[in-house]
Amino acid sequence: MKTPAPQQGQRGAPDFLLLILTLLLVGFGIVMVFSASSSMSVVEKKYGFDALYFTKRQLIWAGLGSFIMLFLMNIPYTAYKKLYKPYMLMTIALLFIVLIVAEKTNGARSWLGIGSFGVQPTEFAKLAIILYLAAIIAKKDEKFREFRRGLLPVMIVVGFIAFLIMLQPDVGSCAILVLCASSIILAGGSNLKHVFLSAGVLIGIALLGTSLYLLMNPDANGGYRLARFTAFMDPLADSQGTGYHLSRSLEAFGHGGLTGAGLGHSVQKLFYLPYAYNDFIFAVIGEELGFLGTTVFLLFYMLFLWRALVVSLRCPDIYGTLVGVGIVSLLGIQALVNMGGVSGAIPLTGVTLPFVSYGGSSLLMTLMAIGVLLSISREYNRVDRDKDRKTVHTKTHARAHTRA
Repeated sequence: MKTPAPQQGQRGAPDFLLLILTLLLVGFGIVMVFSASSSMSVVEKKYGFDALYFTKRQLIWAGLGSFIMLFLMNIPYTAYKKLYKPYMLMTIALLFIVLIVAEKTNGARSWLGIGSFGVQPTEFAKLAIILYLAAIIAKKDEKFREFRRGLLPVMIVVGFIAFLIMLQPDVGSCAILVLCASSIILAGGSNLKHVFLSAGVLIGIALLGTSLYLLMNPDANGGYRLARFTAFMDPLADSQGTGYHLSRSLEAFGHGGLTGAGLGHSVQKLFYLPYAYNDFIFAVIGEELGFLGTTVFLLFYMLFLWRALVVSLRCPDIYGTLVGVGIVSLLGIQALVNMGGVSGAIPLTGVTLPFVSYGGSSLLMTLMAIGVLLSISREYNRVDRDKDRKTVHTKTHARAHTRA
């Protein structure tokens, strides 16, 4: 285990590279939301025939998220060891409320309406689980390697949150939350034998429960939903039915070719590709920027994840490291699930691409998480600067002693 973070001295500056990469990704996302949504919103009455309808709303969320990110950046990250409790309780309450009062949208009860905006409690549950697991693992220390006093209690909590999300149902977000929690548990030093045995049992139960729900629930049109989930194996077999979404997405990548059709010149976004500004925005990137542009975007995204991981590993205590690893895992896994589904590598699950897809809850949660990471980086920079001061003082004292 790492030594506790020092509590004296002035905090350092946030990691400048991580902050710049974050703002650039948010800016790129706003550009792509405009490109993917403007053609549709300008001809739809419900969007007021406004080409900037989605772009303006995304800008509002980006501004609010950036403000909260800067606010959280100035709170010492160690404070979240206690602040996670009210945040977790609020998240659980919202997950219950959304099941009771929310109306079904695309077959799921996931959204709470606030005026003309919507909030998705599931997004905030992801960050709540990260803060909870990091605090519990850091507190239990070596006891966390024990199954009964270590792994079992956190599995119950994670399983309960995942169960509430599955009731909506939101299979994609549930899977991401469980995978993210697993990465923190592994990084926290849990007994690997306990982890793999428990994971096998939970995955089996989840797959069985999901399959039964999709097949036996007539209100959810279960058979069709299951067929859509498995359509990635051969989307062209029913390109106008269960494979429609993925077929249009693959056509977008094919049209993009090596260099792309050009920014704003996507064809599939013109009422062919559903949710082009949200779940399928990566397909629009592929069509407009081509293989080369998509590769640059992926490299840039990997640079961001690498920098976030560096900040996490440099944290002077185990709690901050686990929080950072959880955030990096969350963003990396969700990006992988989105891009993998859109490109046909894995089943489609309907999750957003962090920073880039249209969605206020997703963008707000992501920027909140980055605010916590930047707070961690400030602690590391303070430690570095204190070391430099001691080094300079030692060298100066040595020179004076030599002269004497």
